[in-house]
Amino acid sequence: MGKHRQFTPEFKTKVVLQVISGEKTASEICREYELKPDLLSKWKAAFLAKAVTVFEREADADPQQERIEELERLAGKLSLELEIAKKASKLLRSSPSKSERS
Repeated sequence: MGKHRQFTPEFKTKVVLQVISGEKTASEICREYELKPDLLSKWKAAFLAKAVTVFEREADADPQQERIEELERLAGKLSLELEIAKKASKLLRSSPSKSERS
C-alpha cells in the first residue's frame, strides 16, 4: 500500500489558484502533481467556501472588539450629555427667575 502524501496549505492554495485563474486545467494539474481529481475538487470547494471570509469586517470576526466599540460610542454619548447638562445647570442658576425680576 502506498503512503499518503501530505500537502501544505501553501501548496493547496497555489494549485487551486492555478485552476481558478485558468492558468492550467484541472486535468493538467492532476497529471503534473499526480493528484486524484476528487482531491483537487475538494480543495477547490473548501477554498471557495472560505473565500467569503476574506472580505468580512474585522468587527464581525471578533465580537469582543464589536462590544468595545459599542461601549466607546456609549461613553462618548454619555460624556456629551453630561457636558450639556452641566451647561444647562449653570445657565439655569445664573439667569434670574420670574419672581426675582418682579
